[in-house]
Amino acid sequence: MVPLLLVLLLAVLLLGAGFALEILWWVAAVVLVLWVLGFIVRPAGHGGGRGRWYRW
Repeated sequence: MVPLLLVLLLAVLLLGAGFALEILWWVAAVVLVLWVLGFIVRPAGHGGGRGRWYRW
């Protein structure tokens, strides 16, 4: 009985980790697209040059 519970617990943990990693890949893809768009669509800075799209 105990080995069966351990295998089920391991399966649940691996399934949860796989789902979390899948979500993290999608989040990373969205952040990458926004980062690239930030370079393309950045506003003009002082003096007519290309400004920085980030604040720091």
